[in-house]
Amino acid sequence: MELEVRDKLKQIKSRFRLLMNGVASQSMREKGIGYKINWGISLPALKGLAVEYGKDYELAIELWKEDIRECKILATLIMPVEAVRPDLAELWVGQIENQEIAEMAAFNLFQYIDCADGLALKWISSDSAFVQICGYNVLARLFSRNALFSVRDINEFIDQAQTALSCGIVSVKHSVVNALVRFGQMDEEHAGILKSAFKEYDLDVFIT
Repeated sequence: MELEVRDKLKQIKSRFRLLMNGVASQSMREKGIGYKINWGISLPALKGLAVEYGKDYELAIELWKEDIRECKILATLIMPVEAVRPDLAELWVGQIENQEIAEMAAFNLFQYIDCADGLALKWISSDSAFVQICGYNVLARLFSRNALFSVRDINEFIDQAQTALSCGIVSVKHSVVNALVRFGQMDEEHAGILKSAFKEYDLDVFIT
């Protein structure tokens, strides 16, 4: 690690202590959101730090290595999108250990990378619930921007969503429903696909 990056990392950790929110941190622990260290810092505060430090590949890499909630989130905010290759995205998503980081990585970073669609479709078939959550959240963001998918990819998404809804993992189901909502809201054609594929569900909420 270069001296400049090391100094920035040390400085950021010191600032985390000043921004800490013990009540928020305790609340997350009680909800089972586990980190080695969690300062309970708000997302707006972390976004402010991200603006201050700017996009920084090397710093993002070092922040991600830390088992600290705020380091992980800040890494997703300052990582330059154009620097994220498939191998790095695969490495990071494989190291996600809770729902919050899965959602933050999808929203702050992965939805914007060039290979987002292909990776997301791969991730939703993962054995890891957190990887699936990340994948469905990326797809939800892509659908909300009316991204184009092939018929084959749409069929893959529908098949995986049907499987996920039949399982007992509530957190995964929530991310699936979110993606389906965005898919059904794209246009009448997509709404029709949704109704046909999920006849046994009350999907009015998906397309309104």
